[in-house]
Amino acid sequence: MIDLHSHSTVSDGTDSPTEILRLASDAGLNALALSDHDTLDHLDEASTAADRFGVRLIPACEISCEVGDRAPGTMHLLVYFLDDPNGPLGSRLAAVRDSRENRNTNIVKRLNELGVEITIDEVLEVAGDGTVGRPHIADVLMARGHVESVQEAFDRWLAKGQPAYVERLRLGPEESIELAHAGNAVTSIAHPTTLDLEDDDLESFIAEMAASGLDALECVYSRYTPEQRTSFSDLAGRHGLAVTGGSDYHGTYKPGLRLGVGEGDLAVPDELLTALEARRPAG
Repeated sequence: MIDLHSHSTVSDGTDSPTEILRLASDAGLNALALSDHDTLDHLDEASTAADRFGVRLIPACEISCEVGDRAPGTMHLLVYFLDDPNGPLGSRLAAVRDSRENRNTNIVKRLNELGVEITIDEVLEVAGDGTVGRPHIADVLMARGHVESVQEAFDRWLAKGQPAYVERLRLGPEESIELAHAGNAVTSIAHPTTLDLEDDDLESFIAEMAASGLDALECVYSRYTPEQRTSFSDLAGRHGLAVTGGSDYHGTYKPGLRLGVGEGDLAVPDELLTALEARRPAG
């Protein structure tokens, strides 16, 4: 079995890349995609750990894309087999990370203006050497007693539409797909329900993305019902897309999810990786 969606302390997970690979080995996984947000900084440590624990590492990242008024929700794009941090997409992601850093400072400032006392230094201390993100701010809010859980922090303050939400630079999906292909990588829309589109609109959106070169759709996802997994797999098939799947493991930031098995019923077969790899551009 495999897991094509996971996160470490390099972005917004709570386990190091080495620990993620150990967990993958303990779960009996043959391959793992460590897909930290907007970065490949996890690759060196993860590659060493993958050799140590005998798990194939798929170089990957997850990009938050700007879709404008095409969807009321959010679009996340998983990129697989991207192994050059200085390549076309890797270089563009550096600007995204700079924007994320400015955003974190502005979120803290906005929270302070709303009477919620935390500091950016506290957030940086929680994040350590990883990419700082909203989950780290949520951790500080919880430690300070402003909220009782990470989820409450997002629901009250940090989620899109909430008082402390701040936008940041995001790449468009077409640009992301083009840059990924230029780096001999392939792309998959993660957890498509977060687009918040009704059936017909989702069908149209996926058709549009497929026409722009999208390679796959994440259908076998931890928190999807068997019926949803089947429905999304059918959607992928109608548009000539491969199917991907994964736990979206974040450690304690997403309680109840385990690497490889999600909430207990996840099973992503090896052949999905074979089909995905066959989509790689000739390079």
